[in-house]
Amino acid sequence: MARSLTSRVYVLALVLMLVGTGGVLVRRLVAGDPVPAPPADVGVVVDVVDGDTIDVEIDGSTERVRLIGIDTPEVAHDDGSPAECFGPEALDFTRSVLPPGTEVRLTRDVVGRDDYGRLLAYVYRRDDGTFVNLAVIAGGFATPLSIAPNEAHRGEFVAAARDAEAADLGLWAACAG
Repeated sequence: MARSLTSRVYVLALVLMLVGTGGVLVRRLVAGDPVPAPPADVGVVVDVVDGDTIDVEIDGSTERVRLIGIDTPEVAHDDGSPAECFGPEALDFTRSVLPPGTEVRLTRDVVGRDDYGRLLAYVYRRDDGTFVNLAVIAGGFATPLSIAPNEAHRGEFVAAARDAEAADLGLWAACAG
């Protein structure tokens, strides 16, 4: 009896939760309606901080943006920490793809910000649609960094990294060993 009552309470709690905050999404899924895409912002690159971090002006405010799904080697910091192998090259590459003044479209995944308050985004150049996160990893300037639940492009990034490694591109050649 107690087990049956406990099960009913859990089911009732789940139903109430779904009807509450998640009700709209559940109704859309049940009805077969399309689920809205993650939010996207349009902005202008102000600065490239390192190979996987940029500053973007969005609606008059500057946001620090971390490119989702990739990890470039670190550059030297003011605290005296040295650059990692291929960090400066990754920075230079990202600067060449996103010079200041470049218009970008930022698409988010499930989690919108990291623990440092940075906006997490997939970055696309507006003029030609270049998927910057993918270009950085495909050029051998980054390794995949998959942090659930932001994994929408995980397979693409892993495949691009494998191809870059097989071709001995970028950090795969320079930092071996």
